[in-house]
Amino acid sequence: MSKQKKFILAENELPTQWYNIQADMTTKPLPPLHPGTKKPLTVDDLAHIFSKECSKQELDTTNAWIDIPEEVQEKYKFYRSTPLVRAYALEEALGTPAHIYFKNESTNPLGSHKVNSAIPQCYYCKQEGTTNITTETGAGQWGAALSYAASVYGLEAAVYQVKISMQQKPYRSSIMRTFGATVEGSPSLSTRAGKDIITREPNHQGTLGTAISEAIELATTTPNCKYALGSVLNHVALHQTVIGLEAEKQMEMAGEYPDKVIACFGGGSNFGGIAFPFMRHNLLEGKKTEFIAAEPASCPKLTRGKFEYDFGDEAGYTPLLPMYTLGHDFKPANIHAGGLRYHGAGVIISQLLKDGLMKGVDIPQLESFEAGILFARTEGIIPAPESCHAIAATIREALKCKETGEEQVLLFNLSGHGLIDMTAYDSYIRGDLRNYDLSDEDIAKSLDALPKILQ
Repeated sequence: MSKQKKFILAENELPTQWYNIQADMTTKPLPPLHPGTKKPLTVDDLAHIFSKECSKQELDTTNAWIDIPEEVQEKYKFYRSTPLVRAYALEEALGTPAHIYFKNESTNPLGSHKVNSAIPQCYYCKQEGTTNITTETGAGQWGAALSYAASVYGLEAAVYQVKISMQQKPYRSSIMRTFGATVEGSPSLSTRAGKDIITREPNHQGTLGTAISEAIELATTTPNCKYALGSVLNHVALHQTVIGLEAEKQMEMAGEYPDKVIACFGGGSNFGGIAFPFMRHNLLEGKKTEFIAAEPASCPKLTRGKFEYDFGDEAGYTPLLPMYTLGHDFKPANIHAGGLRYHGAGVIISQLLKDGLMKGVDIPQLESFEAGILFARTEGIIPAPESCHAIAATIREALKCKETGEEQVLLFNLSGHGLIDMTAYDSYIRGDLRNYDLSDEDIAKSLDALPKILQ
């Protein structure tokens, strides 16, 4: 193969449909349940919270391909395709025979993959006459993306950002406000859910679960307001499949096909985005690609969680979702990968994991930053702390190839850059960061509060 390093698609090669893996799964995910009746949710149930179209997409288990609206396609063209890059310098530094590729989602104006779903979610809300939209965000990539998309479509946006992440990454809040959004640290005193949490625990530093509770409460108590989610749910992963669909064509341009596909894992949006299009070839054609989701060792729902129905938020406002979870009131350590500090896994990914079609790996915080710095020094890109987990998992696989001499093709998703996360890198370089141990007793205590519907 030539030493061309970067592969870009022409405008007429961009995806015009999203891929819905639910249609091709042998074992369909269990249905989400109404938190009151415990009966399977309908589109109308979901549409009280989300846009009608996203609600339809969420429950669609029959249509493998869903058209991307032409207006959304035009917005995608502002920044897509994103490059597929052969990481020659990283390969050389590792001394590995593996061929390492990464899909660089950091090149769009918002700096992460999150805008791929923010644009269609705001588009659908605008088409349906919604005027206000609200959401939660951890590290702030999703909040920034939704704030931008809301400004494009003339929607008023309100964002609840996890309090500890707001303190760690103040400029992400500034970005959201620059796009016109209002931003509150969660838990806050602006909602009943937030007040209840603060009353129970005055120094609560917030989780994605607390922020989701507040955002949903605002959406359901504000006229003409809808809630938008940046990960976990099926329709979000659906929108993100533009990543993997592009990568398929770009890998063809490179003349290779991945043996392993790797992405960091919080709720599942960027993992599903790059993995699902390749996974369909495993499901339909018998391909043997391995899929690896890299999560923080301090928030290990894939490797140490339990498959059970659970709430997606702390207050119990969301539907009950069948997923691998650590319990909806689990409080993860204050690691700098704020986008991965979530107690549960997406419904589709949980079923795929249960069926052995993918696996999860735990990455300690220090290993993730060590990998991120090596990547920065070899490839010239400072990755987001979340993306560092995918890089660390890829390095593990590349070093296995070094030991065995096997020339595997590794593909990972670089979900975002870390240029607004430099305080985290400063802390690592100073030696101030540490790993967080999570005991079996801690996990068991958190799991005790599960609804236990499947038992």
